[in-house]
Amino acid sequence: MLIGYARVSTEDQFLNNQRSRLMELGCQRIFEEKISGTTRNRPQLMLLLEHLREHHNDVVVVTSLDRLARSTRDLLEIAEILNSRGTGLRSLNEPWADTTTPAGKMVLTVFAGIAEFERTLILERTKAGRSLAREKGVRFGRPPKLTQEQALLGLQLINEGKSVREAARILNCHHATLYRAKAAIQI
Repeated sequence: MLIGYARVSTEDQFLNNQRSRLMELGCQRIFEEKISGTTRNRPQLMLLLEHLREHHNDVVVVTSLDRLARSTRDLLEIAEILNSRGTGLRSLNEPWADTTTPAGKMVLTVFAGIAEFERTLILERTKAGRSLAREKGVRFGRPPKLTQEQALLGLQLINEGKSVREAARILNCHHATLYRAKAAIQI
């Protein structure tokens, strides 16, 4: 069974052209929506995916891949969902994007490999950038609740006989914050 998916980004755009092309191809059901492709919550796409659970060997057809997804990552995620359900994917404007053929499956596999490679490069660059920033003294994460002076004052209050909870109240912080500061100073 051929199942169409048509999408335009705004209410003032029309689905007529996509609908006509999908019907000419023989799509027996067409899911349509007027919503941005960048939106993760697309009700008709979700309905389409739920509909596929009931069938096998179906093919989802789009006029163009950008109707289905706005990024390679989203496209690959959707393609993986379709694949896991035994469903093919075909794009009319991109004939190479047809997972019902061996060549189309290979192209999508290559895209998935490229996307994975890109993610790995991004992680490596991020790690190198963080390392360089640490060397320059940049501190990551939430800023400390207590300054070094406040932590020392808290430690002094505790040494003078105040409980950690009393000292924390004086410093206007949670007692766990003072315990962490106390452990860091004593190291």
